[in-house]
Amino acid sequence: MENPVSAAVASATAGGVAADSAAAVARTARPASALVVPALLLVVVFLLAPLALIVRYSFDLYDPAKLMLGVFSLDNYVRAFADPFYQKVLGVTARIAGLSTVIVVVLAFPAAYCISRTRSEKRRSWLIIITVLPLLLGNAVRSAAWMIVMGTKGVANTVFIALGLTAQPIAILYTPTAVVIALVSVLLPFAIITMQSVLDSIPTSIEEAAMSLGQSPLGAVFSVVLPLSMPGLVAAAAICFALTMNAYATPVLIGGPSMQMMGPVVYEQIAKVQNWPFGSTLACILMLTTLLLTIVSTRFLSRKYF
Repeated sequence: MENPVSAAVASATAGGVAADSAAAVARTARPASALVVPALLLVVVFLLAPLALIVRYSFDLYDPAKLMLGVFSLDNYVRAFADPFYQKVLGVTARIAGLSTVIVVVLAFPAAYCISRTRSEKRRSWLIIITVLPLLLGNAVRSAAWMIVMGTKGVANTVFIALGLTAQPIAILYTPTAVVIALVSVLLPFAIITMQSVLDSIPTSIEEAAMSLGQSPLGAVFSVVLPLSMPGLVAAAAICFALTMNAYATPVLIGGPSMQMMGPVVYEQIAKVQNWPFGSTLACILMLTTLLLTIVSTRFLSRKYF
């Protein structure tokens, strides 16, 4: 029969150990949570506070002398949604963003798969460097390069005429097609790196098992790897769509003055017209539209594939 005194001592000892462990965990958790505070403060001060000001300015009214009257009004939103011009600009922006995102995802998946399945670490490193290298250049520099390629006397038209594909130069620059091409080149590195990190987590043994059951290598990719890599595809699509909706340099330089997208229109209202309230209204509409379309598309893909 167990001694009651020994049992009580053992129970007290166990309780003391458990209490000490809980206290140690609490002491460890406190410094860990404290490390989050500086980053949280930076986000609040430098990101959320300016966004809050933009939302507040969007409900103000413009005055040529005072810039803002300090009142609360919905007139800017009524004007933005009622004016056919801004409706068209938002529609064009959404269409170009959607088309660019689809093209980027389709082109990025094979490249990401190739990098992920490269066995040589040296070759893999070089492929990643080549992929990331365009990000070292600013959008303005890349857009200037595309202007040289797609101009009337640019590289593309020179090659087309030399090959006999056309007798006269083709108008490529300052068109929606040129904007889509330039945006795709800007977004591809983001999509490739995002997808490649997800593909790395999918073991090659799954593909080998699919091929042992009669699937071709390409069939194994589409039937096994593609569904498993959907989280990466959805993340890449969301990033690319948000970046395209808010693009500025590429539409201005490649699209020209006739190509109206929301980013340049917001800049024009704030920097040139000095109409901060209406420019803030357009910025809020752009942010809200981007957020809603991203959430809807992500939810749809999540329900379909996850």
